[in-house]
Amino acid sequence: MLRVLAVDDELPALEELTFLLRKDPRIERVTGAGEAAEALRDLSRMLVAGERLDAVFLDIRMPGLDGLDFTRLLSGFAAPPQVVFVTAHDDCAVAAYELGALDYLLKPVRPERLAEAVRRVDDAVHRASAAEDGGVPERPPEDEMIPVELGGRTRLVSRRAVTHVEAQGDYVRLHTAEGSYLVRMPLAALARRWEEAGFIRIHRSTLVASAHITELRFDGGRAAVQIGDELLPVSRRHTREVRDLLVRRFHHNDPQSGGPPGTNPGTGPGPGQGSGTQPGARPGPSSGSHTGPAAGPQAGPAAPRSGPPPGPLTGPPAGARGGP
Repeated sequence: MLRVLAVDDELPALEELTFLLRKDPRIERVTGAGEAAEALRDLSRMLVAGERLDAVFLDIRMPGLDGLDFTRLLSGFAAPPQVVFVTAHDDCAVAAYELGALDYLLKPVRPERLAEAVRRVDDAVHRASAAEDGGVPERPPEDEMIPVELGGRTRLVSRRAVTHVEAQGDYVRLHTAEGSYLVRMPLAALARRWEEAGFIRIHRSTLVASAHITELRFDGGRAAVQIGDELLPVSRRHTREVRDLLVRRFHHNDPQSGGPPGTNPGTGPGPGQGSGTQPGARPGPSSGSHTGPAAGPQAGPAAPRSGPPPGPLTGPPAGARGGP
């Protein structure tokens, strides 16, 4: 069970937060602190005494040491606790996530939203424990909620709903099936943060969710990926990475592969069948178009190619971006 620390300089807010946390059956102990400096002293005492602290739920705007400074200081600990911000200020979300915050809750705190934050803490602690034990597979990265501004109010957008991201100066535009949202964050920082969740760069200004790629097209030496109704250009620099990713995904999902991702499918020729892919040969695309995980290697040895295969389908639409 979890051991957490709640930090808020306003006593009513601290009492409400600790009350809600203690009601959660996944939490064993809740300690309260009225300021970040006090919380830092409590944390130091716990570590010296050999006690475990799994997470800190804290406000941002506090006198003296604020929540962001407190989080920066946590990086000096060998095993820092997870950080969940609970605040009335929605203008620090980007800075909070850049510091590695696990979640960002806005006051007044809804019990169901707090329960979701606790679930994320529990999952993160489980993954860390599994990694320390060694040989225990970690859980896949969980979802993340991104706060976006819409007409003076803050909306939380699920990372799973994001199909692709475009750089726009100091901002990024998150595209979902419902619409797009502008967030102040460098694309490079977001790419590093979401790499484990399956987001890959296909262009210097474009990041895509690999799970949403339904097709890879080649035309005249240029590549593009289909995501929903959009065809997004892939720069030459990233073409091989994208193609290899789709091939690996096919092997991972193919029930006939008989092995881990990257192994050749099939166990040998059946009656009246060819020999399949040669042992040790790399699978090659069967045509210039890959349709998500359904695209697979050809039967029989693939003839060597000197470059990307020509595609029978049309390339990126007029006006689509290209270049390195």
